Amino acid sequence: MRPVSVADYRLAARRRLPRVLFDYIDGGAYGERTLAANTEDLARVTLRQRVLRDVSRLDFGVELFGQTLSMPVILAPVGLSGLYARRGEIQGARAAARAGVPFSLSTMGVATAAEVAKAVAPPWYQLYMIKDRGFMSELMARVREAGCPVLYFTVDLPVPGSRYRDARHGMTDPRLAARLRQAMDGLAHPAWLWDVRVRGGAWTLGNLAGAGEGLTSLNQFWSWIGRQFDASITWKDIDWVRERWPGPLVLKGVLDVEDARAARACGVDGIVVSNHGGRQLDGAPSSISVLEEIAQAVGSDLSVLMDGGVRSGLDVLKALSLGARACLIGRAWVYALGARGEEGVTRVLDLFRQELRMAMSLTGCTSVREAGPNLLMRGKFESGFGTD
Repeated sequence: MRPVSVADYRLAARRRLPRVLFDYIDGGAYGERTLAANTEDLARVTLRQRVLRDVSRLDFGVELFGQTLSMPVILAPVGLSGLYARRGEIQGARAAARAGVPFSLSTMGVATAAEVAKAVAPPWYQLYMIKDRGFMSELMARVREAGCPVLYFTVDLPVPGSRYRDARHGMTDPRLAARLRQAMDGLAHPAWLWDVRVRGGAWTLGNLAGAGEGLTSLNQFWSWIGRQFDASITWKDIDWVRERWPGPLVLKGVLDVEDARAARACGVDGIVVSNHGGRQLDGAPSSISVLEEIAQAVGSDLSVLMDGGVRSGLDVLKALSLGARACLIGRAWVYALGARGEEGVTRVLDLFRQELRMAMSLTGCTSVREAGPNLLMRGKFESGFGTD
């Protein structure tokens, strides 16, 4: 079957990938209620269909942090994406460049910022704070040297989330038995094994090379990084980051109005309204349910982005209507990467553009910059956030 939606790419990725990798990207924290709410609450937002509007010319472009995006979509930083296809970060960056949208590289990526920059273009870079501040300073210097134009500072991961699926498949279990189970699972997926493990050669988390010694397996790396997240970070640490980063700085993981106002007071350039894809605090609200209130609280002082549950161009228009400047997509592009590599990511970005075009045409919206609450139904057709 030829995939024609993000849901189709998810099923294709499930067939091609070892279970430990598929469940790592597909799963969420604990009972995965927040993970489900991200998509369910977006589905409840109802677009307002309008007719007899001149929609022969549509403008998808948006300006963000000195860059022009061909549409308000950004490939989100996703850890370990280099294990879903051979040098997966490079393939994702190529697809993004072809589509005219930014690619974001995770600290937990297999490819380094320098490698992505050399092969395609400098990526937007996502930073996790670990305890070794000397190493963090060196890492940020390398990111600057690679020419990365925007830095996300992820602030919703002082401790790693508890994800039952990862535990069931031994993601954090360094014992030999867990490693043998994963090896057998890899052998059961020969197309992935040939592409990533054979042709891709030895792998490591390139951005963290040198931070830990003797780390040779996925289990060992994950256990190590879980111990390295810095639970002591506070708003004062924004100054530490800013001293080492002269460019646009975006806080990723803001889900509360008071925190959004504190971010504005810190002088950052933007925020990502995000619950980490439902992978941290299960029981937290969906991203879309708090987006409008946060966007109204900070006004035009910050560029407000959103991620969480975005699976189509229709979802993008809903988020824009509630105050986002653009959406980050994570699972959508990595499902496609795992299923079809660069070709799959290119196709998913084409789908988002087509779906956005259709949604704009049937709501009478001719420019993404003009999207607002007028594109949504209100009253009895309200999204129903917080209700059963």
